[in-house]
Amino acid sequence: MSFQPVIPFSGYAGWAFLKRTMAVQQATLQSGAAAKRDEAYFRANIGKIDTAEQLVADRRLLSVALTAFGLEGDLGNKAFIRKVLEGGTLASDSLANRLANKQYQKLSAAFGFGDMAVPRNKISDFADRILSQYATRQFEAAVGAQKNEYRIALNAEREIAALAGKSGSEDTKWYTVLGTAPLREAFQTALGLPSSFAAIDLDKQLSMIKAKAKAAFGSDTISQFADPARLEKLVRTYIVRAEIGAVNAGASSGSVALQLLAGLGR
Repeated sequence: MSFQPVIPFSGYAGWAFLKRTMAVQQATLQSGAAAKRDEAYFRANIGKIDTAEQLVADRRLLSVALTAFGLEGDLGNKAFIRKVLEGGTLASDSLANRLANKQYQKLSAAFGFGDMAVPRNKISDFADRILSQYATRQFEAAVGAQKNEYRIALNAEREIAALAGKSGSEDTKWYTVLGTAPLREAFQTALGLPSSFAAIDLDKQLSMIKAKAKAAFGSDTISQFADPARLEKLVRTYIVRAEIGAVNAGASSGSVALQLLAGLGR
Protein backbone atom coordinates (compact mmCIF):
# COMPACT_ATOMS: atom_id res chain seq x y z
CA MET A 1 0.00 0.00 0.00
CA SER A 2 1.61 3.25 -1.15
CA PHE A 3 -0.57 5.58 0.93
CA GLN A 4 0.95 6.54 4.27
CA PRO A 5 -1.16 8.40 6.84
CA VAL A 6 0.38 11.45 8.45
CA ILE A 7 0.91 10.71 12.16
CA PRO A 8 3.49 13.20 13.47
CA PHE A 9 3.21 12.33 17.17
CA SER A 10 3.06 9.22 19.33
CA GLY A 11 0.74 8.36 22.20
CA TYR A 12 -2.48 10.22 22.81
CA ALA A 13 -1.25 13.36 21.01
CA GLY A 14 -0.82 11.34 17.82
CA TRP A 15 -4.25 9.79 18.27
CA ALA A 16 -5.85 13.22 18.69
CA PHE A 17 -4.12 14.46 15.52
CA LEU A 18 -5.28 11.40 13.59
CA LYS A 19 -8.87 11.89 14.67
CA ARG A 20 -8.82 15.58 13.71
CA THR A 21 -7.46 14.90 10.23
CA MET A 22 -8.99 11.49 9.54
CA ALA A 23 -11.70 12.60 7.11
CA VAL A 24 -9.18 14.40 4.90
CA GLN A 25 -6.68 11.56 5.08
CA GLN A 26 -9.31 8.96 4.23
CA ALA A 27 -10.37 11.01 1.21
CA THR A 28 -6.74 11.16 0.07
CA LEU A 29 -6.47 7.36 0.22
CA GLN A 30 -9.70 6.84 -1.71
CA SER A 31 -8.67 9.29 -4.43
CA GLY A 32 -5.61 7.18 -5.25
CA ALA A 33 -5.41 5.18 -8.47
CA ALA A 34 -5.22 1.79 -6.73
CA ALA A 35 -8.31 2.46 -4.62
CA LYS A 36 -10.25 3.62 -7.67
CA ARG A 37 -9.29 0.49 -9.60
CA ASP A 38 -10.43 -1.75 -6.72
CA GLU A 39 -13.73 0.09 -6.47
CA ALA A 40 -14.40 0.00 -10.21
CA TYR A 41 -13.66 -3.72 -10.46
CA PHE A 42 -15.84 -4.57 -7.48
CA ARG A 43 -18.78 -2.53 -8.75
CA ALA A 44 -18.53 -4.04 -12.22
CA ASN A 45 -18.28 -7.66 -11.14
CA ILE A 46 -19.77 -8.37 -7.71
CA GLY A 47 -23.33 -8.55 -9.07
CA LYS A 48 -22.29 -11.31 -11.47
CA ILE A 49 -21.38 -13.66 -8.62
CA ASP A 50 -23.97 -16.40 -7.95
CA THR A 51 -22.15 -18.71 -5.51
CA ALA A 52 -19.53 -18.71 -2.78
CA GLU A 53 -17.36 -20.85 -5.05
CA GLN A 54 -17.33 -18.12 -7.68
CA LEU A 55 -16.48 -15.45 -5.12
CA VAL A 56 -13.48 -17.24 -3.64
CA ALA A 57 -12.23 -17.98 -7.18
CA ASP A 58 -11.94 -14.24 -7.91
CA ARG A 59 -9.03 -13.02 -5.82
CA ARG A 60 -9.71 -9.32 -6.45
CA LEU A 61 -13.34 -9.53 -5.38
CA LEU A 62 -12.50 -11.75 -2.42
CA SER A 63 -9.78 -9.36 -1.26
CA VAL A 64 -12.24 -6.46 -1.10
CA ALA A 65 -14.89 -8.61 0.59
CA LEU A 66 -12.57 -9.96 3.26
CA THR A 67 -10.90 -6.60 3.93
CA ALA A 68 -14.33 -5.04 4.44
CA PHE A 69 -14.76 -7.33 7.45
CA GLY A 70 -11.19 -7.22 8.74
CA LEU A 71 -10.50 -10.74 7.49
CA GLU A 72 -7.88 -9.98 4.84
CA GLY A 73 -5.50 -12.40 6.53
CA ASP A 74 -7.72 -15.24 5.25
CA LEU A 75 -7.26 -14.39 1.57
CA GLY A 76 -5.29 -17.60 1.06
CA ASN A 77 -7.77 -19.76 3.02
CA LYS A 78 -10.27 -20.13 0.19
CA ALA A 79 -11.70 -23.50 1.22
CA PHE A 80 -12.36 -22.26 4.75
CA ILE A 81 -13.99 -19.01 3.59
CA ARG A 82 -16.16 -20.94 1.14
CA LYS A 83 -17.45 -23.11 4.00
CA VAL A 84 -18.16 -20.01 6.09
CA LEU A 85 -20.13 -18.46 3.24
CA GLU A 86 -22.00 -21.58 2.15
CA GLY A 87 -23.04 -22.48 5.70
CA GLY A 88 -24.89 -19.21 6.17
CA THR A 89 -26.05 -17.90 9.53
CA LEU A 90 -29.63 -19.15 9.92
CA ALA A 91 -28.67 -22.51 11.43
CA SER A 92 -27.32 -22.16 14.97
CA ASP A 93 -24.70 -24.81 14.30
CA SER A 94 -23.37 -23.28 11.07
CA LEU A 95 -19.62 -22.70 10.89
CA ALA A 96 -19.99 -18.91 10.89
CA ASN A 97 -22.08 -19.05 14.07
CA ARG A 98 -19.71 -21.44 15.82
CA LEU A 99 -16.57 -19.38 15.24
CA ALA A 100 -15.58 -17.09 18.11
CA ASN A 101 -14.65 -14.24 15.77
CA LYS A 102 -18.04 -12.84 14.79
CA GLN A 103 -16.62 -11.08 11.73
CA TYR A 104 -17.06 -14.40 9.92
CA GLN A 105 -20.72 -14.36 10.87
CA LYS A 106 -21.05 -10.81 9.56
CA LEU A 107 -19.35 -11.76 6.30
CA SER A 108 -21.61 -14.76 5.76
CA ALA A 109 -24.76 -12.81 6.63
CA ALA A 110 -23.77 -9.93 4.32
CA PHE A 111 -23.60 -12.19 1.26
CA GLY A 112 -26.36 -14.62 2.22
CA PHE A 113 -25.13 -17.49 0.03
CA GLY A 114 -26.21 -20.07 2.61
CA ASP A 115 -29.36 -18.27 3.70
CA MET A 116 -31.18 -17.06 0.58
CA ALA A 117 -32.16 -18.39 -2.84
CA VAL A 118 -30.76 -15.18 -4.34
CA PRO A 119 -27.65 -13.86 -2.55
CA ARG A 120 -27.57 -10.32 -1.22
CA ASN A 121 -24.79 -9.22 -3.56
CA LYS A 122 -27.52 -8.94 -6.21
CA ILE A 123 -29.14 -6.06 -4.27
CA SER A 124 -28.56 -2.65 -5.87
CA ASP A 125 -26.88 -0.97 -2.88
CA PHE A 126 -24.71 -3.98 -1.94
CA ALA A 127 -21.54 -2.66 -3.58
CA ASP A 128 -21.96 0.73 -1.87
CA ARG A 129 -22.20 -0.85 1.57
CA ILE A 130 -19.28 -3.23 1.16
CA LEU A 131 -17.04 -0.60 -0.44
CA SER A 132 -17.79 1.82 2.41
CA GLN A 133 -16.64 -0.81 4.91
CA TYR A 134 -13.66 -1.63 2.69
CA ALA A 135 -12.55 2.01 2.62
CA THR A 136 -12.75 2.21 6.41
CA ARG A 137 -10.78 -1.00 6.96
CA GLN A 138 -8.23 -0.14 4.29
CA PHE A 139 -7.49 3.16 6.01
CA GLU A 140 -7.18 1.41 9.36
CA ALA A 141 -4.71 -1.04 7.83
CA ALA A 142 -2.61 1.86 6.54
CA VAL A 143 -2.68 3.42 10.00
CA GLY A 144 -1.75 0.09 11.55
CA ALA A 145 1.33 -0.19 9.37
CA GLN A 146 2.69 2.81 11.29
CA LYS A 147 0.95 2.58 14.65
CA ASN A 148 -0.83 -0.71 15.28
CA GLU A 149 -2.28 0.57 18.56
CA TYR A 150 -4.18 3.24 16.60
CA ARG A 151 -5.61 0.59 14.29
CA ILE A 152 -6.82 -1.34 17.31
CA ALA A 153 -8.29 1.85 18.77
CA LEU A 154 -10.14 2.73 15.55
CA ASN A 155 -11.51 -0.81 15.37
CA ALA A 156 -12.55 -0.65 19.03
CA GLU A 157 -14.44 2.62 18.55
CA ARG A 158 -16.54 1.11 15.79
CA GLU A 159 -16.99 -2.48 16.92
CA ILE A 160 -17.55 -1.88 20.63
CA ALA A 161 -20.12 0.83 19.95
CA ALA A 162 -21.98 -1.54 17.62
CA LEU A 163 -21.78 -4.43 20.08
CA ALA A 164 -22.98 -2.22 22.94
CA GLY A 165 -26.12 -1.33 21.01
CA LYS A 166 -27.11 -4.92 20.30
CA SER A 167 -29.69 -6.94 22.17
CA GLY A 168 -28.64 -10.13 23.93
CA SER A 169 -26.99 -10.97 27.23
CA GLU A 170 -23.98 -9.10 28.50
CA ASP A 171 -22.05 -12.34 28.89
CA THR A 172 -22.60 -13.11 25.21
CA LYS A 173 -21.23 -9.69 24.34
CA TRP A 174 -18.20 -10.24 26.53
CA TYR A 175 -17.58 -13.61 24.91
CA THR A 176 -17.61 -11.82 21.55
CA VAL A 177 -14.93 -9.47 22.86
CA LEU A 178 -12.85 -12.36 24.18
CA GLY A 179 -13.15 -14.18 20.87
CA THR A 180 -12.17 -11.22 18.69
CA ALA A 181 -8.43 -10.55 18.87
CA PRO A 182 -8.40 -6.73 18.34
CA LEU A 183 -11.20 -6.18 20.87
CA ARG A 184 -9.56 -8.49 23.38
CA GLU A 185 -6.30 -6.57 22.96
CA ALA A 186 -8.02 -3.23 23.53
CA PHE A 187 -9.69 -4.34 26.76
CA GLN A 188 -6.78 -6.41 28.02
CA THR A 189 -4.39 -3.48 27.70
CA ALA A 190 -6.82 -0.83 28.95
CA LEU A 191 -7.69 -2.91 32.02
CA GLY A 192 -4.09 -3.82 32.81
CA LEU A 193 -4.60 -7.56 32.38
CA PRO A 194 -1.39 -9.59 31.89
CA SER A 195 -0.37 -11.27 28.64
CA SER A 196 -1.04 -14.63 30.33
CA PHE A 197 -4.73 -13.69 30.67
CA ALA A 198 -5.66 -15.45 27.42
CA ALA A 199 -4.27 -18.76 28.68
CA ILE A 200 -6.66 -19.18 31.61
CA ASP A 201 -10.08 -20.86 31.55
CA LEU A 202 -12.59 -18.89 29.47
CA ASP A 203 -15.15 -18.59 32.28
CA LYS A 204 -12.43 -17.19 34.54
CA GLN A 205 -11.47 -14.73 31.81
CA LEU A 206 -15.08 -13.58 31.73
CA SER A 207 -15.32 -13.01 35.48
CA MET A 208 -11.95 -11.25 35.59
CA ILE A 209 -12.61 -8.88 32.71
CA LYS A 210 -16.06 -7.99 34.06
CA ALA A 211 -14.62 -7.24 37.50
CA LYS A 212 -11.86 -5.09 35.99
CA ALA A 213 -14.35 -3.23 33.80
CA LYS A 214 -16.59 -2.46 36.77
CA ALA A 215 -13.65 -1.14 38.77
CA ALA A 216 -12.45 1.04 35.89
CA PHE A 217 -15.73 2.27 34.39
CA GLY A 218 -18.38 1.73 37.05
CA SER A 219 -20.22 -1.12 35.32
CA ASP A 220 -19.42 -4.67 34.23
CA THR A 221 -21.51 -4.41 31.03
CA ILE A 222 -20.56 -3.89 27.40
CA SER A 223 -23.76 -1.89 26.98
CA GLN A 224 -22.25 0.95 29.02
CA PHE A 225 -20.03 1.78 26.02
CA ALA A 226 -23.05 2.97 24.07
CA ASP A 227 -22.25 6.14 26.03
CA PRO A 228 -19.68 8.00 23.87
CA ALA A 229 -17.95 9.39 26.97
CA ARG A 230 -17.30 5.92 28.39
CA LEU A 231 -16.18 4.61 25.03
CA GLU A 232 -13.78 7.53 24.67
CA LYS A 233 -12.40 6.83 28.14
CA LEU A 234 -11.82 3.19 27.22
CA VAL A 235 -9.98 4.10 24.02
CA ARG A 236 -7.94 6.82 25.73
CA THR A 237 -6.95 4.43 28.52
CA TYR A 238 -5.96 1.79 25.98
CA ILE A 239 -3.74 4.19 24.01
CA VAL A 240 -2.02 5.58 27.11
CA ARG A 241 -1.38 2.12 28.55
CA ALA A 242 -0.16 0.82 25.17
CA GLU A 243 2.30 3.72 24.96
CA ILE A 244 3.54 3.08 28.49
CA GLY A 245 3.98 -0.60 27.66
CA ALA A 246 5.99 0.27 24.53
CA VAL A 247 8.22 2.66 26.49
CA ASN A 248 8.79 0.08 29.22
CA ALA A 249 9.56 -2.62 26.66
CA GLY A 250 12.04 -0.30 24.97
CA ALA A 251 13.65 0.53 28.28
CA SER A 252 13.95 -3.16 29.13
CA SER A 253 15.53 -3.90 25.75
CA GLY A 254 17.92 -0.99 26.26
CA SER A 255 18.91 -2.31 29.69
CA VAL A 256 19.66 -5.73 28.25
CA ALA A 257 21.77 -4.16 25.50
CA LEU A 258 23.74 -2.12 28.03
CA GLN A 259 24.36 -5.22 30.12
CA LEU A 260 25.64 -7.09 27.06
CA LEU A 261 27.92 -4.21 26.09
CA ALA A 262 29.25 -4.03 29.64
CA GLY A 263 29.99 -7.75 29.55
CA LEU A 264 31.89 -7.42 26.28
CA GLY A 265 34.08 -4.71 27.81
CA ARG A 266 35.32 -6.91 30.65
